[in-house]
Amino acid sequence: MLDQALSEKDTDGRVWGNARFGCYAFYDLDGEVLYVGSASEGLRTRVRRHLTGHRTDAVATRILDVHEVAELELWPIWALEEVGRSDRLRVQNELPGIESAIYRRAVAENQFGPPLNEVTPADMNPATLPPSRRFALLDESIRQERSHPDARLARRAENLARLASTVLERGSANDGMRRALLIQAARFTALAATHLAYVRGLPKPYPAVLDIAGLLDSPEVD
Repeated sequence: MLDQALSEKDTDGRVWGNARFGCYAFYDLDGEVLYVGSASEGLRTRVRRHLTGHRTDAVATRILDVHEVAELELWPIWALEEVGRSDRLRVQNELPGIESAIYRRAVAENQFGPPLNEVTPADMNPATLPPSRRFALLDESIRQERSHPDARLARRAENLARLASTVLERGSANDGMRRALLIQAARFTALAATHLAYVRGLPKPYPAVLDIAGLLDSPEVD
């Protein structure tokens, strides 16, 4: 379904995934934004590197678990399509601003605040987002299979352990990787608590039990 999504056309006949410049967001099985990124070598190329080739740092370090990715949103920046080398400054000014706006929106809307980006997009002046489209990447049978809480917990536990091992191996892992580790651990804990409550026939735990903003003590989640 990824190739189908990247090949869909907008109302002007432009293929969503064929834009040279743009931004994207991956959503998990609960509709939470997992990761936000930008592309300057083509949206299709960048997204596929994450989800099929596994040739990005976010996937290699286990910050991003591709099996949790259920949806994709694309923001192609068609206004930059004909930008030449002499206008690279325009790209450097516009692309980060849009990525930052998408990231900040995700921080505000996500239950657990920041997405799992190792590098936080710079906090820039608010940018007007171009039109976007959100695509499902899993058919219903695969989505149901991957959504089983026990399967997700096992997968997340393995992913969390591998990310922790990466932090250990690197020794001086950067702050962003440790933030991602904390957020992943919180997501794991919340899922485990929610499933336990369901099995016991109890109400879903109140989200404030996990105060991610307080744990991170970060101005971006104020």
